[in-house]
Amino acid sequence: MSKRYSGSCLCGEVRFEVDGEFERFYLCHCEHCRKDTGSGHAANLFSSTARLSWTAGAEKATSFNLPGTRHRKCFCSICGSALPYETGDMLVVPAGSLDVPVALRPDAHLFVASRAVWDQNFDTVPAFDRLPP
Repeated sequence: MSKRYSGSCLCGEVRFEVDGEFERFYLCHCEHCRKDTGSGHAANLFSSTARLSWTAGAEKATSFNLPGTRHRKCFCSICGSALPYETGDMLVVPAGSLDVPVALRPDAHLFVASRAVWDQNFDTVPAFDRLPP
């Protein structure tokens, strides 16, 4: 039995479902992923067999291909949230766009030579359940 995952953008205008299994889960630290997420890395799930279907707002999903590279980003044209996209025979799903838990741990960190200098040794940074007082 195939797994089904549901997801959406931040504003909820775009919704989608993914039918199938994810084969890989990577945290990418390349300069392009850091720029398009505004974070230390992108967290993307990959599948060559799963199928993507838009359940709402497909016309609000837009994409950007960075000229001269293989880098692509699909996002909601209203709130800017990252959304899944297909490239060749591969489905790429931003892990944070899913509304259901994924019982996978990342397989690897990619492009660590491009890692931000501040993106290290987080085990020594204090952690809070909410904004600190």
